[in-house]
Amino acid sequence: MKRFKKAYIEITNVCNLDCSFCKKTKRAPGFLSLNQFEFIINQVRNVTEYIYLHLLGEPLLHPNLFEFLRISDDAGLKTSITTNGTLIKEQQKMLMDANNLYKISFSLHSFEASLNQQNIEDYIKDICCFSKTISENQGTICVLRLWNLNSNQKIFSVVENFFGLKEPLKQHFTTKNSIKLGYNVFMETAQRFSWPTMDIDALTNKGFCYGLRDQIGIHCDGTVVPCCLDSEGDINLGNIFDDNLENIMNSDRARAIYDGFSNRQAVEPLCQRCGYMSRF
Repeated sequence: MKRFKKAYIEITNVCNLDCSFCKKTKRAPGFLSLNQFEFIINQVRNVTEYIYLHLLGEPLLHPNLFEFLRISDDAGLKTSITTNGTLIKEQQKMLMDANNLYKISFSLHSFEASLNQQNIEDYIKDICCFSKTISENQGTICVLRLWNLNSNQKIFSVVENFFGLKEPLKQHFTTKNSIKLGYNVFMETAQRFSWPTMDIDALTNKGFCYGLRDQIGIHCDGTVVPCCLDSEGDINLGNIFDDNLENIMNSDRARAIYDGFSNRQAVEPLCQRCGYMSRF
């Protein structure tokens, strides 16, 4: 059995939107090179079978995404992408040609920042059309993710009409947080959360997290972090380009984090400022 359920690999921290809900980074903008990505994959493949090409940034902006998908497929890994979906029309042929994408999640709440770029109806229709096509042709799982239910009736209407739903989505989501729209196509809702940041006072030192238990994250500069919410690398466990991943995972700092959460203790200052931890 692999050590982690998933590893987040940030292929770029650059995004084409400026969404209010997303944590902005002070890190220098960067893109993984082909050699860097292959180097990371050769280590990550030993600890997980699933990779997510996302922490911050928009992965569809990366010019080498097609090659990245090939490299991960050759390594026997199942690859997922999280995207704002604004570039799906331009990149759909590339994603279809890759023929090995395990899952793609669309952050539909990105419409808040994309309204000036394109009509929201066209934006949602493009995503629905792509999701239906790639799921039916390649079996790729597609997830339409949404926050702020009260402000998204337009999105609901487009999705309901496209998939011919009989029950209004808003009514469905009063009792459930997910629904199957079609073959391997789903819609999910969740409550908005605040990203952990060192700019606020500590919330608690008690709690539990799956960081270093079922996931790790790797920034585009090689910094290894415990989870996908450490956007600045405040919990810098080491750099995968400077040290072996196994050594990094067995460091004193990593072990202290793991053992702390085993006892429901958040030992890291950033973890003590994480509102998402309360969900566990």
